[in-house]
Amino acid sequence: MDGIDLMAGAMHAAQARLGISAANLANVSSAGFRRRIAHATLSSRGLSVWTTVAGEQGPLERTGRAFDLSAIGGGFVVRDAHGRAVIQRSASFTLDANRRLVDERGGALLDARGNLVRATPDATIDALGVVRSNGEPIARLRLTPGASIESGFLERSNVDAVHEMVDVLAAQRAFETAEKTLSAVDETRAKDVNDVARVKG
Repeated sequence: MDGIDLMAGAMHAAQARLGISAANLANVSSAGFRRRIAHATLSSRGLSVWTTVAGEQGPLERTGRAFDLSAIGGGFVVRDAHGRAVIQRSASFTLDANRRLVDERGGALLDARGNLVRATPDATIDALGVVRSNGEPIARLRLTPGASIESGFLERSNVDAVHEMVDVLAAQRAFETAEKTLSAVDETRAKDVNDVARVKG
């Protein structure tokens, strides 16, 4: 791999890193969002970039609403608008006309048997996911292994805006450095070609 290919790959990698940091910044206020981390590897084919999801949980914000739920150490299961069972870590639920607990995207909370959870306005949900009405258990949420529930809290994004801004600036500088190096390599090549042509002439 020559210098031009290497610098072109570095520019693409910097662009990818910039896109990842920009997406993180765009979701700094998205409930439950977990930031993406950029990784780069240099091989004979050049630089390649891939992402992983940061594992740390975002801060919990107290709302005081009984049907605002956050899972600790896992998640709860919701049937989304397309009928798929999906795991969520945090969501705000309300009772619909059929007394089902649904979120703002139309997802419906599932119990341990895979049925839709129905509740009353005064229902409570404890750390084990047990739903009680008038003190009596009426359902138990379907949780991933090891998960517990915080009722009255929403998980916020784990994106650190300052850290992401630093990453954006670093990616921009990396792109500019690779671009300048690419131009220098190209100019050197052009000069060498011209020098050879003059010698042969």
